[in-house]
Amino acid sequence: MEPAEMNAIPNGKGHEAGEETTAIAIKSQSEDAAHTDRTPGNAEANLAESSEFTSNADDKKAPHFTDFEGKTSFGMSVFNLGNAIMGSGILGLAYAMANTGIVLFIILLTVIAGLSSYSIHLLLKSSGVVGIRAYEQLGFRAFGTPGKMAAGIAITLQNIGAMSSYLYIVKYEFPLVIQAFLKVDNPSGEWYLNGNYLVVIVSCTVILPLTLMKQLGYLGYTSGFSLSCMVFFLIAVIYKKFQVKCPFDDYVYNRTVLGFNTSVAADPGGVEMTPEGDPGCTPHLFNLNSQTAYTVPILAFAFVCHPEVLPIYTELRNPTKTKMQHVSNISIGVMYIMYLLAALFGYLTFIDKVEAELLHTYSRIDPYDTLILCVRLAVLTAVTLTVPIVLFPVRRAIQQLFFPNKTFWWPRHIVIAISLLTLINLLVIFAPNILGIFGVIGATSAPCLIFIFPAVFYIRIVPKEEEPMRSAPKILAACFAFLGVLFMVMSISFIIIDWTSGSSKGSSGH
Repeated sequence: MEPAEMNAIPNGKGHEAGEETTAIAIKSQSEDAAHTDRTPGNAEANLAESSEFTSNADDKKAPHFTDFEGKTSFGMSVFNLGNAIMGSGILGLAYAMANTGIVLFIILLTVIAGLSSYSIHLLLKSSGVVGIRAYEQLGFRAFGTPGKMAAGIAITLQNIGAMSSYLYIVKYEFPLVIQAFLKVDNPSGEWYLNGNYLVVIVSCTVILPLTLMKQLGYLGYTSGFSLSCMVFFLIAVIYKKFQVKCPFDDYVYNRTVLGFNTSVAADPGGVEMTPEGDPGCTPHLFNLNSQTAYTVPILAFAFVCHPEVLPIYTELRNPTKTKMQHVSNISIGVMYIMYLLAALFGYLTFIDKVEAELLHTYSRIDPYDTLILCVRLAVLTAVTLTVPIVLFPVRRAIQQLFFPNKTFWWPRHIVIAISLLTLINLLVIFAPNILGIFGVIGATSAPCLIFIFPAVFYIRIVPKEEEPMRSAPKILAACFAFLGVLFMVMSISFIIIDWTSGSSKGSSGH
């Protein structure tokens, strides 16, 4: 093992797991004992982005997994992980349901939520065996430098894609909100209605200060507020289901107000009125079409929180594997309910007329609707406050890949944050569409982070003396990894076929 790899872990303190950690890990295979290994810590207490396991010197006290004293409460940890899960993906779920049908959507959502929880279990088990709470270091322990590089690159691609999709919403929704409040029907190039300017301003004034925090735990309050905004969004979607009748009329000035933001699939005279019982107003239990290929990647992308799991675990107060698993299960469960309700009521409101971005569909009815304007502000706030949570693991991955033996240093901490936000702003300004981001990123890095890496790391890290290769847990993990590979290949193939056929919604401006 290289000396540099043994000196710093991006999530906490201490030395990289070596022979002594392996020996101790073998002795600590009971469920919670794996989190209380008795290895003396020898790292600096001021490392904000590294974490490892050491023990409490006092034998009378319960030993700790790390000499980094976690101070984040259970509730705040749920908020942070829930905020990492929740994001702009919820805005596309009604469209996903329209392309799968209600029953198939519920099946897919339930399966992916369960698989996400199981993969977190694999990560926590591997982390407990070797005493590492960094995704990249698990990769290094399992496969050496290639494993570390693969994990770091996947985290970087996944989270940059997520942050790009969040800021993409800011870019297109913020000007609409300002425009609606000011009752400007014909914009004439005002700078405050230019999404490119606004996304840069939001990044510099709101996101950047939050990304400069040393620890994720400090963002617990903003995460709670972000989730409250999405709850308000959900309540509004449910309420609108009983206010909007199908079929609905397009707003007469819709093209003027929203023309730069979304393509309206309506004739100049608006949506044609259809009689009651028309298929356009009848929900489908099952539905398969060319856009179904996007559904699974969008759902997988919506549940990705794995890069944030271990950092949140590090800062959890009195951490144990069981406690962190409870945090994960509660976060995934709450997000599952919110996803399902938002998709169901959004789909039942518009049926086949629902668009790839749900809020755009409401704007087709009345762009000056006060409730929808408030919902837009709430969503803008929520996705903006999610960006710092998602940026932390990317910075940690960069730190581990390029500065593995460096202690915390404010100039580097700041420069990495500014560089990442600059890159993401460039991507947002030139990104062609939101479905392209969801589909491509979800079909590549998401399967790695959810399925493949947790499974193969578990197989490689858990000692054969404890779990032979042919044991049920490792066979199940191998099947899990194979499922991830299959999911990746199928999703990418479907998307490529969809693009080449010219039937993709990816170029529709959503």
